[in-house]
Amino acid sequence: MNSPIIIALDFPEASHAIRFADTLDPALCRLKVGKELFTQAGPSLVETLMKKGFDIFLDLKFHDIPNTVAAACKAAAGLGVWMVNVHALGGSRMMKAARLALADAPCKLIAVTLLTSMGREDIEEIGLQGEPIDIVGRLAALARSCNLDGVVCSAIEAAMLRKKFGADFCLVTPGIRPSGASSDDQKRIMSPIEAIESGSDYLVIGRPVREAPDPLRALESILEEIKWKN
Repeated sequence: MNSPIIIALDFPEASHAIRFADTLDPALCRLKVGKELFTQAGPSLVETLMKKGFDIFLDLKFHDIPNTVAAACKAAAGLGVWMVNVHALGGSRMMKAARLALADAPCKLIAVTLLTSMGREDIEEIGLQGEPIDIVGRLAALARSCNLDGVVCSAIEAAMLRKKFGADFCLVTPGIRPSGASSDDQKRIMSPIEAIESGSDYLVIGRPVREAPDPLRALESILEEIKWKN
């Protein structure tokens, strides 16, 4: 399965997530399990979703001392998930420890650069200097130097990163909004077709599919927009 769509399961309870997943087709998308849902439901939910045929992106954004992050990544890979992530702001020692922990695992390891909810004022507030695109570039270069498989970035930065790092560096882009959809709490956003044309490998999409009257049809419409063929 090579669909570029990852649907965010941002639900408060496992039962809601499972009912929603049952409306989708695992041949057309992967699923993202984040902090709220994983904290509430735990590994058993991940196992249930994988039994239904879905590849799982475990989006827990590990950021801690190197040994702790390495152990957490190893535990995540042990669940059989497709992809896991860490925060690039944790630094090279942390990312290298995570990479070593997954040396023999098929699980993809990527790093978060800047959250797509963060604008210039948010970045300045925490003491980072420069434009978001420059900070993302520096953090992506650090992740690349640690042999990670790719990064989470906004689609706005995808073209720059694709040109800089080539075709084999995985770019996962949240903040994707189909034409006419609300931007919600995202600031650095782009449409699906714009994101693909900018170099994104995987598009993380939540509310536009999750809150649609017919989620499967909403997913199919996005795939039609980006001209993806199963």
